[in-house]
Amino acid sequence: MSKLEKVSDKELIRMIRHDRTRNTGFRMIYERYHRELYWFLRKIVWTHENADDVLQETWMKIFNHLDDFREESALKSWMYRIAHNEALQFLRKNRRQVTSGSQDLSSVDLQADPWFKGNKIHEILLKAVAQLPERQRQIFELKYFSDLKYSEIARILDLTEGALKASYHHAVQKITHFVKENSEGI
Repeated sequence: MSKLEKVSDKELIRMIRHDRTRNTGFRMIYERYHRELYWFLRKIVWTHENADDVLQETWMKIFNHLDDFREESALKSWMYRIAHNEALQFLRKNRRQVTSGSQDLSSVDLQADPWFKGNKIHEILLKAVAQLPERQRQIFELKYFSDLKYSEIARILDLTEGALKASYHHAVQKITHFVKENSEGI
C-alpha cells in the first residue's frame, strides 16, 4: 500500500487547510483523483481534447474552493459535482458539437481515436450510452463506468435515490436493446 493510499480524504483536507502542508495535500488529492476525473469527464464530453480542457477548469475550481468544502459529503462526491457542472457548462458553450447533451457518436470514429482502448463491442456500448436521454446517460455513466453508489450519485445530481434507481433501470433496458440490435455478427 502506497503512502497516498494510507492517507484518508479527511486527512488530505486537513493538510490543505494548513499553509505548511497545503501544496503537498493538494498534490496528493490530484494524484488520487486526476485519472478518475479525466475518465469521468471523457464520458461526458467524449474527446480527449475536450476532457483535458474541462479537467483543467475542474482542478482550478477544486483548488480555489477547497477551503469552502464543508465536508457534508465525501470529497470525491464534491469533486465529481464540480466536474459534472464544468462539463455541462462546457457543453452549453459548445452546443454546435452537441446533440441531446452529448456529442453525436455516429460522427465519431472511436477506433481512430488514439485514446480509445476498446474493441467493437465497447464502441457499440458507448454509442448506446450516447443515445440515452441526458439524465439517464449521466446516471448510467456515474453508476456503471464510475462505480459510484446511489447515495453519491444523488448528491452529485441532486436527485433522490429512488429516481436514480428507476432511471438507471430504464437506461440499462435501452442499452441492452441497442447492443442486441447492433452487435449481431460480431
